Order: sequence, then C-alpha cells, then structure tokens
Amino acid sequence: MIKEAMLYDKLEGNKVHCRVCSHRCIVADGRRGFCRVRENRNGILYTLIYSTVSSEAVDPIEKKPLFHFYPGTLAYSLGTVGCNFRCKHCQNWTISQIEVDGANTVEITPEEAVQRALAVGARTIAWTYNEPTIWYEYTYDCARLAKEAGLATAYITNGYITAEALEHISPYLDAFRVDIKAFTEDFYREVASAKLGPVLESAKLARGLGMHVEVVNLVIPDHNDSSDEIRNMVKWIYENLGPDTPLHFTRFHPQYHMSGLLPTPIRKLEEAHRIATEEGMKFVYIGNMPGHGYENTYCPKCGTLLIQRNAFSLLEYDITQAGACPKCGEAIPVVSAAHDE
Repeated sequence: MIKEAMLYDKLEGNKVHCRVCSHRCIVADGRRGFCRVRENRNGILYTLIYSTVSSEAVDPIEKKPLFHFYPGTLAYSLGTVGCNFRCKHCQNWTISQIEVDGANTVEITPEEAVQRALAVGARTIAWTYNEPTIWYEYTYDCARLAKEAGLATAYITNGYITAEALEHISPYLDAFRVDIKAFTEDFYREVASAKLGPVLESAKLARGLGMHVEVVNLVIPDHNDSSDEIRNMVKWIYENLGPDTPLHFTRFHPQYHMSGLLPTPIRKLEEAHRIATEEGMKFVYIGNMPGHGYENTYCPKCGTLLIQRNAFSLLEYDITQAGACPKCGEAIPVVSAAHDE
C-alpha cells in the first residue's frame, strides 16, 4: 500500500528531503531513497510499504532481546522489507536487502495488527526483523492505536532514526532496543554503510524521552571485538545511558557476506562481560549462547539470582512487587514484571 510520507520537505526542481532517518536523503523526482522503499513521485514523497508485512510472529519478549521489559510476556512482532543499512553480516538479508517490487508480502492494516496482537495475548507490539524507522508511517499509526488498546510498543532498531522522527513518535513508543554495532566510524562506514554518531544520539535521546532502552552489541571476530573498543563503548553507555541500562553482548554466527568468518569465541564474550562489569554496568548479558549463566539476571549488590532464563524461556522470576531484590532490597529496574500483570 502506498501512502504519502511523513516528515519530508519539498525542494526546488521537484526534489524532496526526507527527514525520517539519518541519511536525510535528497531524492530526485522518480527516484527512491537509500532505504529503497520511499519514492519521490512528482515532488511528493511516498512510502511504498505502508501496511506491507513480510514477517509476522508471536515471540517471547526475551527474543528481541528485551530482558527488563515485561519479562515472560509475548511480543506480537512485525517486519517489512528494506533497510537503511547495508550490513554485510545481516541475518535477515532476505527481507532487508531486497526490492519491495519483488517481495513476498501480505497487507496488515494498523487496526488489524492491534487486533491480532490482542487476540494472541501479546503484551507488546514490536517492529523488528528489519529496520522499523523506514516503516515510520505504519509504525506510527500502529503505535497510536496500540497505546489506545493498552498495549506496549517497541522498536527493535539500528538507531538511525532522526531526532525529529523519534520525538514525534515518542508519546506512543515505550521501548527502544538499539544495536550499537561497533564503536568506530570505520566499522559503520565499511560494514553498514552508515555512521556511528547518529546511533549514539538517538539512543541518548530515547532515554531522555523516557523510553526503556536496552543495547545489543554483536561481537564480530576481528571487526569490533578489541578490548579497547569494547571498553570505550561501555564507558559511553555508562555515562550517557546509565549503569542500569541492560547491555547484551551477542555471539556472531557467519551470515550473508561474512559467511567466511568463525563464530565469536565464548572467551571473547566473557571478556566483554567482564569489561562492562568492571566499568560499572549492572546488568550485562551474553546472548546467542543458550544455557550460559550470563543470560540470567543477578542482583548487582548481593549477587542473588533473580531471573533465570534458558534461550528465550523464563524459568524463574524472583523480584518483589516493589521491584527489588528479595534478599537485600536493591532496586531492580524492570518494567512491569510478569507476575505484576
């Protein structure tokens, strides 16, 4: 479904200036932006993917991963096609790196999406699988209806949204699960065809706007896994997002144009966990490693096991209704835990 885009300016010569993502494309008449799903037609910018769904699933919220946001509940998850990054290691490249014209999709209106989420007992609607920012008009309309229906909302995002777009949707967006893919501009330029700076700014803004923020860093051997780079990233997160921010170091598995690499060594993930803990982060996790002890939540003060997980399953939950460790009383920042629902 085609619909006029939001947040763009009309320029001379029938050009338009898109202000949804940080590429801030100037698009000539008859052309598309970097995302390949926003097209200028006679000086009017259109989204080509409004209500266009490539992927629909009901997932545990832990799969996003969101560990401190309604743990133990379900997320009704939707994805479309296209992306504003060109990640060489993308695990969802079959939907993110294809043209909308030849994609296998279905139409789900915002009203239908909310109805489906309620019907399956989901607590949250999450826009995921590819970058939700390029789906902005649809996610904005969905989010407004979701909030009216009492649902929570979440962006699973690369963080390349502009400040004005994030501020505009912020009254209706509860969680911002952001990838900080690396902590060098070289990585972002060479691997993702983007820049690091805007990602950091959007993460900081999301926190300032009151959203629940969790960070994922996919640790790729010989690309973003140096101890110095990890420490620099952690220091930035500590200073700008806060020590309570859940931080997930996830294991890389060979994908797409990086299929020749090896998976991340476990010792490297454990080293990243150690560095983050040394720098004062309170809730540090290792992902894509089912059964590893660091996928659990521990009290940062007394070390008590509070939430036990196995992959995406919640096995044990032991946080008081007041949101504290039952042993020492330390405050544990978890958004509306499962047993409080």
